Amino acid sequence: MAPESNDPSDASDRVFELEAEVQQLKEAVTSHAVVDQAIGMMVALDRVSPDQGWAVLKDISQHTNIKLRSVAELILIWGRNGDIPSDIRAALEDALDCHGPTQIPEAPSE
Repeated sequence: MAPESNDPSDASDRVFELEAEVQQLKEAVTSHAVVDQAIGMMVALDRVSPDQGWAVLKDISQHTNIKLRSVAELILIWGRNGDIPSDIRAALEDALDCHGPTQIPEAPSE
């Protein structure tokens, strides 16, 4: 453990570092929630499992060169108002076809 300093500039530097860390953590929590919601949409459509949903988002991000969080946000906007850029829609359909079932699963037999 480093010895404590009475220098005010050391204390203000540490406060600045901690504020930056808190901001990064807030952004990470928000980003995680957006990604989880987009995955949830794909799961709710009965197209993929949660793990497959993650793979779908990664594929779209890699094939469109758009940050994963931004892809997730576009999917959420699509869920709210039906608008999605055509290149994202094409990448989404391709990724869902690749990672998800080709047909909606039938109800389990009793």
